[in-house]
Amino acid sequence: QVQLVESGGGLVQTGGSLRLSCAASGSIFSIRANTMGWYRQAPGKQRELVATITRGGSTNYADSVKGRFTISRDNAKNTVNLQMNSLKPEDTAVYYCNANGWRGYWGQGTQVTVSS
Repeated sequence: QVQLVESGGGLVQTGGSLRLSCAASGSIFSIRANTMGWYRQAPGKQRELVATITRGGSTNYADSVKGRFTISRDNAKNTVNLQMNSLKPEDTAVYYCNANGWRGYWGQGTQVTVSS
């Protein structure tokens, strides 16, 4: 059973930065061998894609975060990270780590709150 555990959420002011991290545990699961992603869900809204990184290292971002967020992997630590800069109040949401798309594995989520 694969478990994805997020960390790094919190409260930050507009314009600030946060770094989220997701670690795989509970089974032999190589983050670098899978497509990993970050999604988010704001109150009253549907869960949406934020960023993905493929096995080959290709990245994809939602238009709303391009130029501000960066997804990356640390293969030695078997983690996938999301560096979030220039945060805005509309980035406030629960952020979820994902492996292999909507039918794949999900973490429990970490709250990110950006105050204005």
